Amino acid sequence: MKILITGASSGVGFEAVLELILKNENEVIALARSQDKLKRLYEIAKDLNPEANLFPAKFDIVHDDYSSLANFVTERIGRIDVLINNAGQLINKPFEDTTQIDFVEMLQSNLLGHVKMIQNMLPLLNDGAHVVNIGSMGGYQHSAKFPGLAAYSASKAALHTLTECLAAEYTERNIRFNCLALGSAQTEMLEQAFPGYTSPVMAFEMGKYIADFALTGHKFFNGKVIPVALTTP
Repeated sequence: MKILITGASSGVGFEAVLELILKNENEVIALARSQDKLKRLYEIAKDLNPEANLFPAKFDIVHDDYSSLANFVTERIGRIDVLINNAGQLINKPFEDTTQIDFVEMLQSNLLGHVKMIQNMLPLLNDGAHVVNIGSMGGYQHSAKFPGLAAYSASKAALHTLTECLAAEYTERNIRFNCLALGSAQTEMLEQAFPGYTSPVMAFEMGKYIADFALTGHKFFNGKVIPVALTTP
């Protein structure tokens, strides 16, 4: 499989990459904003599998040049079978202190960056490709909501609806779109959202779930927002 994943420098994205490179037939482009963390990812991946087909690249999904990214993808793996939109950010502050700029930042990082990625990678998606958006239980309808996360949760809810819309729009092209609404996993972002809370799910466990779903979930699902949560939060 030819795979492109964003948000690969930490948390569940980092762990998903390590799971994906274990199979030599997978070719993985891993994007993130931190060059140092990508270097660490590459070193760990090569220790796990010296034959790993891993191509890390520093890239900001909101601000960077997508024509250069398209060229990079074409040169390294040709086309794309799986696109995992995992990049994202979180703001945790009371609603009355949350500015319009905070809301814009959340929408850019958690929705519009993914819109740009999907639009620019569409010409490179193979027939039968699977696009996996990483959402959140914070944006899942009728789930528990928490103080301080209004901007984050609203942006994730928008990503969920985008997934459903694109699945309908690209049926004739045989491109499947699904969204995993993640509950807690022990990551830096969880600590930012819920200081002091310890999740029963480790980051590597959630990363493996994401990797497995990205490779096989399109055989069973399309246009679905799937809650992946053991506990609340």
